[in-house]
Amino acid sequence: MRLSAKDLFAHRDPRVLAALQAATVGIAGAGGLGSNVAISLARAGVGRLIVADFDRIQPSNLGRQQYTVRQIGRLKVEALRANLRAAIPFCEVVAHPVRVTARNVGRLFGAADVLVEALDRATSKRMLIDAWLALHPDRPLVVASGLAGYGKNRRLHTRKLGSLYVCGDEESECPAGISPIAPRIALVANLQANLVVELLVERALPR
Repeated sequence: MRLSAKDLFAHRDPRVLAALQAATVGIAGAGGLGSNVAISLARAGVGRLIVADFDRIQPSNLGRQQYTVRQIGRLKVEALRANLRAAIPFCEVVAHPVRVTARNVGRLFGAADVLVEALDRATSKRMLIDAWLALHPDRPLVVASGLAGYGKNRRLHTRKLGSLYVCGDEESECPAGISPIAPRIALVANLQANLVVELLVERALPR
């Protein structure tokens, strides 16, 4: 079957779809948060994603990340690009198999209208926040904070601090050696993705 974008987005508001298709979103990290954010944004109709991550897929990743057993050992960004092409072939994916640092944030994500933080370590998150806000203080940065455990849906929220947006409960942390669980990871990732869609549409179609 030959699929067209018209088929895929047949029931989408054309103005909203046009705003999303014209947008570029950066995603720093392709793990539990990043792979889920990417899938949701591509399905929403975002035209271009820039994804950066240096890591390879491990068996322990499969419990919360959008990869398969056959992809174990592959670079996450390359596997994610392949998965997105298979599911949503109308989203362009630029994959950078590198570690995100303060020095390369501008080069990697300079074309992004919005940047999503999907990194694991608190120090990496802080680095990205500082670097992005110094380079592009007027472009939104959507970060995650507090996504460990399970349940507690009512604690999840979004907080706005200028052009910085924080999604999560801003409290929970995983004990050492304990991985986050898929449902809560996906919830926070989709809080991020949903907010990105809102920001892109509001920018293109102001009220």
